Amino acid sequence: MLIKVRLFATLREGRGKEVELKPEGEIIGKELLEILEIDEDDVAIYLVNGRDGKMDAKIENGDVISIFPPVGGG
Repeated sequence: MLIKVRLFATLREGRGKEVELKPEGEIIGKELLEILEIDEDDVAIYLVNGRDGKMDAKIENGDVISIFPPVGGG
């Protein structure tokens, strides 16, 4: 299985802009965050193939995951 993960803003630090992973067996969003060492509280938007995704849903071969942190400012 091959999945592509696109990271944004502060989540890129130490990980890069885009990561390709080849997990063995089934994987869900929460497990993906563990692999990438990203705390679930640091994720504001989680997209699967450009659509709102659920952290407990199975990731399929070829999926593109986009992860955005909360954005602050004023």
